[in-house]
Amino acid sequence: MRRKTWMLLLLLLALTGCSEDAVNEPPPEAKPALLPEIREPEAEEDKGDVEIIREMDLESRFNGLNGAAVLYVPSEKTFWIYNRDLAQTRRSPCSTFKIVSSLIALENGIILPDESLRKWSGETFWNADWNQDLDFQQAFRTSCVWYFREVTDEIGKDLMQAQLNALAYGNCDISDWEGRWNTNNHNPALTDFWIESSLKISPKEQTEVMERIFGKDSPYREETAAQLRQAMLVSEEGPAIYGKTGMGKDRGVTADSWFTGFSDTEERRIYFCVYLGESAGQEISSAKAREIAIQILRRPHKGSCFRSISASQFSLG
Repeated sequence: MRRKTWMLLLLLLALTGCSEDAVNEPPPEAKPALLPEIREPEAEEDKGDVEIIREMDLESRFNGLNGAAVLYVPSEKTFWIYNRDLAQTRRSPCSTFKIVSSLIALENGIILPDESLRKWSGETFWNADWNQDLDFQQAFRTSCVWYFREVTDEIGKDLMQAQLNALAYGNCDISDWEGRWNTNNHNPALTDFWIESSLKISPKEQTEVMERIFGKDSPYREETAAQLRQAMLVSEEGPAIYGKTGMGKDRGVTADSWFTGFSDTEERRIYFCVYLGESAGQEISSAKAREIAIQILRRPHKGSCFRSISASQFSLG
């Protein structure tokens, strides 16, 4: 009996000693932490979704003017840009917005191309082409503000807001519906939220909106798109070019000049936007923006340098 008791005590001591050794054993030498594997973000690996942005050297085209250019090729998921900071800066769309107001009006029967004549009020405007009765095609091509001011009012705030939200049109801000923020003109026939007022959009966003209107996934009727293309046609020589100019002044000085639209070649469609802002010592105009755009579209790569960057780096500020 006494022998068994001693054996049990020895066994317990042995077990306890092992347990203490295990608790007091020093930890293994710590290994240095490995740096995380350097790799591209997952989005970059998804070739179906990634958008590539390339920069263009177009200084010779702009010749000292403060401006930006964006070419968007959806079939290649590629944006080509000049002056990246300005290309993502939102400014008043001015008369380029007539593309959108025409789209909404045509789609909803507010403009019927064959019955689109509107009566001139008799007021004398600075542009002699506006001092007459005008139909839709004439009003679009002469960029008649009073005509499209009437169209905007007939579209109404609710439908306009819903459509701008659907198009993700810049800041979608129509709060200054009457255009009272405009510092250059106080004639209600010639002011609106899209003329140096509350609505803003960037050159890059302009190209994206054009693709939402005219792209393969557009929700708008083909008849509407065809009518709008007809109004926007600028040239069929070389690549066909469709677009709309825009220009706005701030206290008598031209602040914003635009030309935006798309171009069709046999191989692909390119959505484009050229923007010119105030330039010290130089005059800017929508005609100059159009000239630069056409030069780029007809010879897009001549004398240009390109550098790929991640689309994620091109976020709107």
